[in-house]
Amino acid sequence: MAWFVLVLSGLMETVWATSLAQTDGFRRPVPTAVFLVALVLSMAGLAFALRELPVGTAYAVWTGIGAVGTAIFGMVALGEPVTVARIVCLGLIVSGIVGLKVLH
Repeated sequence: MAWFVLVLSGLMETVWATSLAQTDGFRRPVPTAVFLVALVLSMAGLAFALRELPVGTAYAVWTGIGAVGTAIFGMVALGEPVTVARIVCLGLIVSGIVGLKVLH
C-alpha cells in the first residue's frame, strides 16, 4: 500500500509543479487552488509512505516521479523541446526509480 500511495503522491507532485507555473505568482485563483490541494495531497501521501519506507528511498522515488511527470507534461502539453538527450535522461531517472523499488 505504501508504494501505491507513494506513486500517487509523485503524480500529485507533477500536478502541483505544473499548476504552480500557471498561478502567475499566485494571482490566478483556480491554478492556485489546484496547486495547494495537490501540494497537500502529495505531502500527505509521502508522509503516509514514510511510515513503511525508508526516507531516502521514498523521497528519491517521489521526486523522481514528479520530475519525470513534469518534464513529460512540459514536452507534451507545453511544447518544450523533445530531444534524444532529454528522453535518455528521463529514462535514466525512471530506471533509478525502478531500481530503488526492486532493491527495497
